Amino acid sequence: MDDVERLRRFCVDHPALADDAAGHWSDALDPHTVALIRIGALIATAAPAASMRTAVDEAVAAGVSLHEIIAVLDGLVGDVGLPRAVAAAPRIAAALGYGEDIVPESMV
Repeated sequence: MDDVERLRRFCVDHPALADDAAGHWSDALDPHTVALIRIGALIATAAPAASMRTAVDEAVAAGVSLHEIIAVLDGLVGDVGLPRAVAAAPRIAAALGYGEDIVPESMV
């Protein structure tokens, strides 16, 4: 299916979209970019720590650096607001393996 047909299916909430939950972005985007998008989406949706941990693990495996992860967090402040970014930061830090020296246990 071409991109226009895929867009049409999103516009009409076509039932076949549910059969393809993983989507096709892996065909168009490299794993590094996909990992950064996932982290950004999880920040924007205030995802739980387990989801963030999985995404960060996958990002690190794809070669994403700490600098890039923090750039995504920092870059989203204007879109999602500082409170949402601040709320995501402890989950990201914990997923990266930082302990209570940076993130109190009560914040994860």
